[in-house]
Order: sequence, then structure tokens, then C-alpha cells
Amino acid sequence: MKQLLPVARSKNLIVKELPDETLIYDLGSDEAHCLNQTAALVWKNCNGSRTVGDLANLLGHELGAPVPEDVVWLALDQLEQFNLLSEPISRPNPVAGMSRRRLMRKLGIAAAVSVPVITSIIVPTPAQAASCNSQTNRNDDCPCTSSSQCLSGCCRAGLFVCKPGGGSCL
Repeated sequence: MKQLLPVARSKNLIVKELPDETLIYDLGSDEAHCLNQTAALVWKNCNGSRTVGDLANLLGHELGAPVPEDVVWLALDQLEQFNLLSEPISRPNPVAGMSRRRLMRKLGIAAAVSVPVITSIIVPTPAQAASCNSQTNRNDDCPCTSSSQCLSGCCRAGLFVCKPGGGSCL
């Protein structure tokens, strides 16, 4: 872990900014990440020239309240965990492995709005999302006979509701 100034990853990502959150789709891992406002502000401002202190000051200015460096460290930890930083970062010992719960206890309940949160899901590829379980194929038009057999999401109450010729739901 040699990098002291964090750099946000930008390659192979699709980014959609919304008013209070940022959605990031990782083309390499087929993972979708939702960054709350605090995590998104940290990620957007990781340009390799800002220190953690600089990021905390910038966050405080954007959010209209002082933001401790511990909040930035927690955001960076999550960004690294979800592979949204270009390189691993070095953390000071007191911050290494800090959990959101521990940070909340340290900062107090009033800081809850500034705690960075990233949620993530693995997104199926289009082929996986549209396919049915091959072991249950009954015919070409509607191969699934129950919702538990269907990977396409077209089964309703045990009936596969597809358009004639298959491939898409009604």
C-alpha cells in the first residue's frame, strides 16, 4: 500500500449522478454500486492531489457542517473494498479497519447524515438474465413451468408468460 493521495478509478465504469447519490456500474465485474452523497463526494474528489484532510474540508464545505477525517477514511475504506480506487491506500493505525458502527459511536448520533454508505449488487449479464434453467426446458416457446425454474423473471404464479416465439415477457 504505497499511495498516500487517493485516486478514484475511472476506467471501465459507467457513472450516473443523481441529486443525492451516484450510481456506478463496473463493466469488468458486472457490479453495480450506489454511493450516498458523502461517499460520492469523496470518490469524485479523489484526484491524487488531495489529502484526507483536504477531502474532509471539501466535504465539510459541501455538506455545510464540519466533517472529521474519520468519515473520509471510512469512505476510502469502502471505495477500496468495492474496487473504486485506482490503487490501495495507506491508513493510519487508529483508522485501519474502523467499522461504521465504531465510527458512529465515536462521532455521536448527530453525525449519522454524514456517514458514507456504499451498497453493491452483482448484476447478471444480459444472457444470464434472459435465460431459463436448461434442465427444465419443455418446449421452445415457454421452457419453464414454475417461478422457481425461471431465471428470466417471466414466470407468474407457476405460468411462464412469454410472447409467442419466447424470449420476452408479456
